[in-house]
Amino acid sequence: MVRGRLQSDRISVRDDLEAVNRLFYTRQWTDGLPIIPPTEKRVQTMLEGTSRKPEEVVGCIPPRWGEATVEKIAINAVMAGCQRTYLPVIITAIEAMLEEQVNLYAIQATTHPVAPLVIVNGPIVKKLDINYGSNVFGQGWWANATIGRTIRLILVNIGGGLPGKLDMATHGRPTKYSYCIAENEDENPWEPLHVERGFDKDTSTVTIFAGESPHNINDHMGTTAEAILSVAAETMVNVGMNQIWKFGGGGESLLVLGPEHAATIAGDGWSKDNVKQYIYENARLPVYKLRGRVMYRNRIWPWWIDTASDNMMVPVVQDWKDIMVIVAGGPGKHSVCITNWMTSASITKAISP
Repeated sequence: MVRGRLQSDRISVRDDLEAVNRLFYTRQWTDGLPIIPPTEKRVQTMLEGTSRKPEEVVGCIPPRWGEATVEKIAINAVMAGCQRTYLPVIITAIEAMLEEQVNLYAIQATTHPVAPLVIVNGPIVKKLDINYGSNVFGQGWWANATIGRTIRLILVNIGGGLPGKLDMATHGRPTKYSYCIAENEDENPWEPLHVERGFDKDTSTVTIFAGESPHNINDHMGTTAEAILSVAAETMVNVGMNQIWKFGGGGESLLVLGPEHAATIAGDGWSKDNVKQYIYENARLPVYKLRGRVMYRNRIWPWWIDTASDNMMVPVVQDWKDIMVIVAGGPGKHSVCITNWMTSASITKAISP
């Protein structure tokens, strides 16, 4: 016997993996990939990973506003193939996504190809073997793959984010299957993200950032901070991006520096704030490239942008503090940037058992 979408549902199906997967796929309870059948025993084992009561309501997931109880979260975690030790990370991620500033309703229903990126910091990263090094956004790690996948299954099964029905993404992205990384604190020359946001280094946290897919920043020539960041700044802004049209720059922008780039930049004496300020000043487009294009007529520009001036430079975000900088990845002179969904702000929460 397996558990269905609702807490009260109990579905009897023959003990056959193909039969279970066919049933769940037909009822649109999957992400298209095979799932682990959420039997009574498996769900109970998963629930042992948290001290919370199964019936506790963590929140309501838009746009259908289904109740995400701890038990329902556990059901989806079983389906995704999680270990029970991952459950506190998943519950905290759901709590974070439901904060007003994240704007999960818009993320779920927009035509924009956005997905919640889960960034994990603190001691729990190594405890759960969450990848923060080579291929950090790619395949190969149980924790990254299944934590991210559970989030998506919850957004579908509890939130109702079915493609073409309530999830209206025009194209979507592979990140809608799974989007979970950890920061490479070992090779970060500055304070890690959670410390920057006021948490103790020994506190484990989850950060939610609503973003597009990572865009590679390839620079094998730069030997100074400015050389590397000039390439990054040019990569982080373009006419077709959503952000540039949000009141003259909006939301946040995430720069994920590879350890080699980060070491070179820090070696030049640059702080993380210096990096953010440089990106803010240089990731800009002139008004003449924006005028009359894409979403121009729908924008209300701030007072300080003179839209009559062809060469007025429009920043990718409204303030340098809206640039997020983390360090992740392995060897190689690469970094990545991730464009934000323009009406969402990131949030960091401490993981509780």
